[in-house]
Amino acid sequence: MTDLRAATAAGALRAAGAGPAARRDDLLPDATAMDAVTLHVGDLTGMAAYYRDAVGLVTLAEGDGIVVLGRRRTPVVVLRHTPGLPTPGRNQAGLFHTAILFEDEASLAAAVLSAARHPLSRFVGSADHLVSQAFYFTDPEGNGIELYVDRPRETWRVVGGQVQMDTLHLDPRSFLEGHLTEAALAGLHDAGAQVGHVHLQVGDIPLAREFYADALGFAVTMEAPGALFVSAGGYHHHLAVNVWNSRGAGPRASTLGLGEVTITVPTRDELDAAAERLRARGVVLADDGRSLAMADPWRNRVVLQHAPAA
Repeated sequence: MTDLRAATAAGALRAAGAGPAARRDDLLPDATAMDAVTLHVGDLTGMAAYYRDAVGLVTLAEGDGIVVLGRRRTPVVVLRHTPGLPTPGRNQAGLFHTAILFEDEASLAAAVLSAARHPLSRFVGSADHLVSQAFYFTDPEGNGIELYVDRPRETWRVVGGQVQMDTLHLDPRSFLEGHLTEAALAGLHDAGAQVGHVHLQVGDIPLAREFYADALGFAVTMEAPGALFVSAGGYHHHLAVNVWNSRGAGPRASTLGLGEVTITVPTRDELDAAAERLRARGVVLADDGRSLAMADPWRNRVVLQHAPAA
C-alpha cells in the first residue's frame, strides 16, 4: 500500500469507526493464532545463524533469499534478504518485539541462557507480567525479541473486562537456577515454541484501536498509558501496540526490520467474515484465496490467513 493509500485508510477508519466497538459476532474466532513474523534483513547468513545459535530455532526452509526458522515444523521467523534497505529509526512505527512462547519454564530457561551467552545478543531486561514471565533481547540488526512462558490460565485475573498485567521484577539468575535443567539444554532445538504475540510501535493509540479491534476484530484485553493490548479467545494478548517511542509517527518508509505480521484463523468462512468487516471499514485488501494482505495506518503489513485443510 502506498503512503497515500495508508493515509486514505486512516481517514476511512476514523470515519467508519466512529460508532461503538466491535460487537461479539464481529470478533475474530477464539482459535485465532499468531503465525511467523517476517523480518527484512541486511545480513541473511548472519541473522539466520543468530536465530539458530542464540534463540535455538532450526531452519525449516530456505531459498531465493529467504530463510524460515522455527521449532517442530512451526515457523517462528521468516528472514527475507533486503540488503539495500536502511535501518529504521527508533521513533518510527514498526516492530517493538516478536514474542516467542515456550511450552514450559525449563525450555524458556534454556533459550534465555543460550541467547544471553551469544556475543551478538543484547539483553534488554526481564519482567514478571503476572500472566507470564518474560526476557527481552535485541537481535544483531536491532529487532526486539521477547522469550516468555505463560502462567496457568486459571491464575490470570480479569477485572472489569481487563486482564490484569503488570511489569514486576523478575531476577534472571533466580529464574535460571530454579528452572534450568540439563535435559532442557540438551533438547534446546527440539522443544516446542511459537509466536505467542507481536508488539508493534504505532503513532496513535485510538487509531490503532479502530484498526486492530474495531476493523480486524481483536478484543481489547488491557489499556495502559500509551499502549493497547488485544487478543482472541480470552488470551492475555496476541497483539500489542504502543506509542512509547513513536507517538505521532506517520506511515513507514521501506526499511529493514518488520516485513509482515501473520495471523491465522481456522477456516475460509472466518476469513471471509473478516474481509467483509475490513472492507466496510475502508481497509484496502489483497485477497489471494487463502490470505488477506493489508496495511495498518502506519504501513505495518498484516496478513490474515486461514489454516490449511487437515
